[in-house]
Amino acid sequence: MKVVWSIQSIDDLNQYAQKFLELFPNPRCFAFSGEMGAGKTTFIHAILKKLEIQTFEGSPTFAIIQEYSNEKAQKVYHMDCYRIKTIAEAIDIGLDEILDEKNYIFIEWAEKIEQLLPKDTIWLYIRSNDEFTREISFEL
Repeated sequence: MKVVWSIQSIDDLNQYAQKFLELFPNPRCFAFSGEMGAGKTTFIHAILKKLEIQTFEGSPTFAIIQEYSNEKAQKVYHMDCYRIKTIAEAIDIGLDEILDEKNYIFIEWAEKIEQLLPKDTIWLYIRSNDEFTREISFEL
């Protein structure tokens, strides 16, 4: 079943982040696809807040991986694979090992490491409809 959410404003993100976690209460891998500036990082930030991550360090574009944990000692990973050039590079920095863990993993530019992703990865597509609205779609 395809789910499509229309986000009218940044204020709507908290509501949709909560809905997202209600649909996916158990940790798994999520791949985010969308053009630069579509809102991938912003939506991931809203989800991290709902997972009780207190400090958000922004997009890990340069670090590639940000590891977080909440007060329940639950690990959460946010990856940005924009700068990854080859699968070998992704393996060299240990992305494959992180992907084997049973934690929440949110990946921007996941297309670059698609062959490493777990089979049950949920793909989210974020599209900009105009300056203010976004569409988030995924399959259940």
